[in-house]
Amino acid sequence: MVEYFLIGCIVGVIIASIYHKRISLKSYRKTQNIKRNQKRIFNLIEKSKDIVYCFQILPEFKFIYLSPSIEKFLGEGLVKECYENPNNPFKLIHPDDLNILYDKIYGTLDFEKPIIQRWRNTEGKYLWFEEHATPIYSKGKLVAVQGIIRNIDEKIKYQLGLEYRVTHDMLTGLYNKDFFERACNKYDVEIDSKVAIIMCDLDNLKTTNDVYGHMEGDNLIKGVGTILNKFSSTNSIVSRIGGDEFCILLTDLNESCVKKIVEDIDRNIHKFNEVNLGVDINISIGYSFSQKSLGHMDSLFKKADSNMYTIKNNKKAI
Repeated sequence: MVEYFLIGCIVGVIIASIYHKRISLKSYRKTQNIKRNQKRIFNLIEKSKDIVYCFQILPEFKFIYLSPSIEKFLGEGLVKECYENPNNPFKLIHPDDLNILYDKIYGTLDFEKPIIQRWRNTEGKYLWFEEHATPIYSKGKLVAVQGIIRNIDEKIKYQLGLEYRVTHDMLTGLYNKDFFERACNKYDVEIDSKVAIIMCDLDNLKTTNDVYGHMEGDNLIKGVGTILNKFSSTNSIVSRIGGDEFCILLTDLNESCVKKIVEDIDRNIHKFNEVNLGVDINISIGYSFSQKSLGHMDSLFKKADSNMYTIKNNKKAI
């Protein structure tokens, strides 16, 4: 009986050993699969064009991870610099976006929304980036932030291009009628200021189109745009508001300054015609001025338009 018992124990041990080895082998294979998957994911992150990072906030600032793709945009050696000096991002971010970085570090940022920011590369140029960040908390405290950052320079250029088309005249590069009217409305209902409107009308555009063709007519319009654009400033909005009509909105200037601008426009036209090989530019100019803009913009525009047509008709009478 003892022999049978010993044999049973030995067989049991052997079976248990085999079972344990199977479990260990299965566990080993599972561990190896996890490691292989982790390696694949890590390789994908390392080779990704997007920037992946994990930044420790507490107990001290520290980059846990920063993908090498950041160097493609901001310059070589940056990963090492950031590991050695975790305050480096504060030097590279655009000054106007610095508050975004502080809000992220202090956890006051809305992490549900994409973060748009600009970073400086080694050439001193600022590039646009969009970030999706995730806060990491421990015992109610923000201890780290991790995220994915993507360069959006092309997207921003496209958006700016669309905005430009919405606000500008494509032939001259001046502001368009809609932008001019919105600016006038702002001074009519929101901002009270000294204000003037200069109306410019291109003479004989129809005749030029009929005799020389629309291409020559377009050249005249472009020429006027080039001349008037010289008078663009923080106090002026230069617009093309019609086929042959141009308008300048001036603010915070005395009437004497407005008169001088009108004289300078006329002088620049003469200079342009002296060197221009095409059809001469001739425009009729009228202006109006008011010490106050609130509630006066409509009457100011009509007066400038009326003064311009008076000059235009006087030319025809000669």
